[in-house]
Amino acid sequence: MSATKDDVVAALKQIVDPAKGVDLVATGAVNDVQISDGKVRVVMEAPPERAESMRPLATAAEAVITKLEGVDSASVLITAHYEAGQAPKQPASPFAPSGPAPNLKGPGTGGGAPSDLKPLRPPPKKEGPVEGVDRIIAIGSGKGGVGKSTVSSNLAVALAAEGRRIGLLDADVYGPSQPRMLGVTGRPSSPDGSTILPLRNHGVTLMSIGLLTPDDKATIWRGPMLMGALQQMLRQVRWGRLDALLVDLPPGTGDVQLTLSQKADVTGAIVVSTPQDVALLDAKKALDMFDKTNTKVLGMIENMSTFICPKCGEETQIFGHGGAQAEAERLDIPFLGAIPLDIDVRLAGDGGTPIVAAKPQSPQAQRFREIARRMIDEGLA
Repeated sequence: MSATKDDVVAALKQIVDPAKGVDLVATGAVNDVQISDGKVRVVMEAPPERAESMRPLATAAEAVITKLEGVDSASVLITAHYEAGQAPKQPASPFAPSGPAPNLKGPGTGGGAPSDLKPLRPPPKKEGPVEGVDRIIAIGSGKGGVGKSTVSSNLAVALAAEGRRIGLLDADVYGPSQPRMLGVTGRPSSPDGSTILPLRNHGVTLMSIGLLTPDDKATIWRGPMLMGALQQMLRQVRWGRLDALLVDLPPGTGDVQLTLSQKADVTGAIVVSTPQDVALLDAKKALDMFDKTNTKVLGMIENMSTFICPKCGEETQIFGHGGAQAEAERLDIPFLGAIPLDIDVRLAGDGGTPIVAAKPQSPQAQRFREIARRMIDEGLA
């Protein structure tokens, strides 16, 4: 017989929060309870000033939940958030205006052009380097569907194959895909209720929210919860000694990107785009975001650059060709390389063994190895 959500809630009622004199459930801190295959995951919300002091309560909660019948493991994640009406000590976004709200009306509508936007405020003070990590490299894109996660996983494996100590942080909290792409199916453990031990495969150390949640369950978090989880995965994970930590960012220019640039010493960013004009329009926004957050752009990668028919050998430029390279040259940004559109790359990722590991001698794998070697030669990884 497996434990139910009611059983978990009843167990949590045994833990009393000494600061409030009532049990955890009564405090309203318990935000979510998930049960899957004997694994229980609880999310607790806490004010920022109480996040650290609540860790012993989280440890105690894990202990009582583990004692329930049918429970193999339990994890309690604490996310810090701001109560309604409570002003954060730092602005939630550097885009917060310092004066009157900017006029966002376009030309011909009676208002000013988007250039009326206020300049960014200086970013908040960073929290220093991540222990043991020499470099942090963000891999982003302006839009989804350009193969950023595929590039991230293969580039990580390629760098590891070149002898570098590489970690990969899957920062796409709403759509984590790296556990599947790297073939990691285990669950991170926590020896002390505070630090997290990541998993490893294909020579890459991996941490992802996807390792803590069931594959078929959505992560429905507000922005502050998402940012808290990112900081926990970044700083509470025992990464060990790494030459580089690659961060697979979600699409766009939102909370995760801003949090990473504000809170960590990011060495630089790589922007992935397909050659087509629509993708390049959004890639330019990603480049602009990195510029405004003082994050150096290390280069651009053009994914799905061209397609070669496996039967007749004819080359087809499905999404165009050379668009990302032309944009990189226009902006005087290094162009790191082009990756072809190939079904083997997709099959390898879906199968949990990136093409660099599955078919290391293939032309597709060699493209990633070439980019990895260039990054090493230029001191980027």
